[in-house]
Amino acid sequence: MLNEPLPSPLLTSALPDGLRSRFVDNVNGLRMHVLEAGFDTPNRPRLLLLHGFPELAYSWRHIMQPLAEAGYHVIAPDQRGYGRTTGWDPSYDGDLTPFGLMNLVRDTVALIHGMGFSSVEAVVGHDFGSHVAAHCALIRPDVFQSMVLMSAPYSGPPSFETNNSPASQGSHLRPKAAPNIDDALAALPQPRKHYQLYYCTRQANHNMLHCPQGLSDFLRAYFHYKSADWKENSPYELKAWNAEELAKMPTYYIMNKNDGMAEAVFDFMPSKAVVSSCTWLSNEDLTIYVQEFSRTGFQGGLQWYRNTFSERQRHELQLFANRRIDVPACFIAGNKDWGTYQRPGVVAIMQQQACSNMMGFHLVDNAGHWVQQEQPLTVTRLLKDFLNKL
Repeated sequence: MLNEPLPSPLLTSALPDGLRSRFVDNVNGLRMHVLEAGFDTPNRPRLLLLHGFPELAYSWRHIMQPLAEAGYHVIAPDQRGYGRTTGWDPSYDGDLTPFGLMNLVRDTVALIHGMGFSSVEAVVGHDFGSHVAAHCALIRPDVFQSMVLMSAPYSGPPSFETNNSPASQGSHLRPKAAPNIDDALAALPQPRKHYQLYYCTRQANHNMLHCPQGLSDFLRAYFHYKSADWKENSPYELKAWNAEELAKMPTYYIMNKNDGMAEAVFDFMPSKAVVSSCTWLSNEDLTIYVQEFSRTGFQGGLQWYRNTFSERQRHELQLFANRRIDVPACFIAGNKDWGTYQRPGVVAIMQQQACSNMMGFHLVDNAGHWVQQEQPLTVTRLLKDFLNKL
């Protein structure tokens, strides 16, 4: 962020054993905060872990040391717009270009070189970090020698076609709105709107950061609602990109029209008993998220979503039209995660068209959207199995 005191590393007491917090300077204009494990042994193969929204490098805490024990140097940055990484503009009216996918890939390449390396064994991305990871592998396969995507399938770069199918929209998290899709959602008997449309509004950051329930309860409810702990999460493949089908998804994706995200999750605050039994997100873990987002706000991450509607970004990525990801690839998600299915047809496109060397597709039992946090033992095993095949 601009004109703010530089943050210090996370205290060792806040981190699992074996992890350290430090900064790498001059990373494409950033002072980038990273967590590391397995750093004390030189010349190890390296893994780069890229978080999504609303997450942090800390979101990888459960799997970093187990991967280090398997022989890897594991690196997880707070990406541009998040956490203790500084050098980005938090203003809604600021320049969106630095938050575009091409520049986010530039951030990762600059980080690797800034740490003294030329490549990584694998880039692993979760949620929106999945799309950054995919473009890393697409654009610089010499640097990112394999790829694992979590929770967000990838359908390839945007083509030069003019239709509005998910296949032609490629890199966008959300297909470019089919004619009147937002109007169609608003016209439903229970009017709805797409969460990414909400994330692009000026009000979104304030609505979440200064919500009536308080930031801690907001984040607890948000994480709970998208996890397997909310028992109503039972995702399946939607038939088409239309209002009636999209409205079958929970309100964290297809929101009630007049709600912000604070209102969308308000009724899904888990009970004290559920919170106390939540091993994957303790109150101490939640405090880290609350402290970081209370300082930075959410706008840095929301800028990424605003770029999904940017014609400039689309034109940039069209340079890679019809190019496939050729490095070895794997997909991991929770079997209770609607993120796998929020764009109808994209799972098949990823497996059959976007990636030429798909070596695994795994839906993890008893995990929702936060798969690497909810089921870290299974995710670690799947990652090691994939890496051992390379």
